Amino acid sequence: MSSCYSLFLFVFIEELVCKLHDMNKEIVISGIRSTGYLHLGNYFGAIHNYIRMQEEYDCNFFVADFHSLTTHPDPKSLKENVFRVVAENIASGLDPDKVALYAQSDLPEIAELFLLLNMLAYKGELEKVPTFKDKVRQNPDNVNAGLLTYPVLMAADILIHRAVKVPVGKDQEQHLEMARNFAQRFNNRYNTHLFPEPQVFRYASEGVKIMSLDGNGKMSKSENENATIFLNDSDEIITKKVKKAKTDSGPTQPNAVMPEYIENLISLFKLTEHNDIADKYTADYKDMNIKYGAMKNDLVEVLVKFIAPIRARAAELQKDEEGLRKILKAGAEKAKISARTTLDLARKAIGINYY
Repeated sequence: MSSCYSLFLFVFIEELVCKLHDMNKEIVISGIRSTGYLHLGNYFGAIHNYIRMQEEYDCNFFVADFHSLTTHPDPKSLKENVFRVVAENIASGLDPDKVALYAQSDLPEIAELFLLLNMLAYKGELEKVPTFKDKVRQNPDNVNAGLLTYPVLMAADILIHRAVKVPVGKDQEQHLEMARNFAQRFNNRYNTHLFPEPQVFRYASEGVKIMSLDGNGKMSKSENENATIFLNDSDEIITKKVKKAKTDSGPTQPNAVMPEYIENLISLFKLTEHNDIADKYTADYKDMNIKYGAMKNDLVEVLVKFIAPIRARAAELQKDEEGLRKILKAGAEKAKISARTTLDLARKAIGINYY
């Protein structure tokens, strides 16, 4: 069997496998940042949906270690960060047997597609991206090319699997629009239908937003750690943070509009499936009878009960580095099937198929 025929047969079989798989489930792709610890905002804004998606879609979830290089992380901490975020996602309910869970850097196909798409991206449009402008303002001494071309790498992450559904937050919607633009440009330039146009995917029309406990913006890994509940926080730390959460002197009239920071605390009862407690304190607020001390005590109990098993499971997983390596390797092998096929077809469309 000639090498040319073998390559053709390989590409044909790989593409057929992908098409047969696609007939059953649509492809979902999402990246997980490999910096900082995961917190309640990450869980209810993303991971909670991942757990549902893994039952309904062909899911590819990757740890975005390439993306993290724009901020020049310490090489000694990079592996630790990647393994921790994988452990925390699995501990939260992500099942590596049901999804392709891999490190971005384990798919060299992403880097090559990134290079090819860069030929269709223009300096002017990349400089106008709001997140790039923000990074320039925040770190004027580190305006590297990776920051400028971040949307192109994000497009490569998505298009390498020809994903149609991408769960992203509001702040990433423009990047997804750019991914659609790159897909269109590639298809038009090379007269192909290779890339579908990926769309924002949410189960609800609005994403879940968990506010910081101090009432200033959303929970964040970097803004105010003392007002953010992390999935690895101890019971004592959770207690201290909730006790210090922003409240006020209470409503001054019946059925008063509830401030966002109070509504946020009550929403945590709902999100952890304690609607009865949420309804009680909502009614108490309307009746001018709310006791914030009692509410915080109940919230501490609920959050400790919710976080403790995740924290324990994540710690157990992180002790088994070899087990985490096997999970990432297996995830990369799954993801390579569609990635390799897509890249081969992209190279063929461009004309980079000499043998």
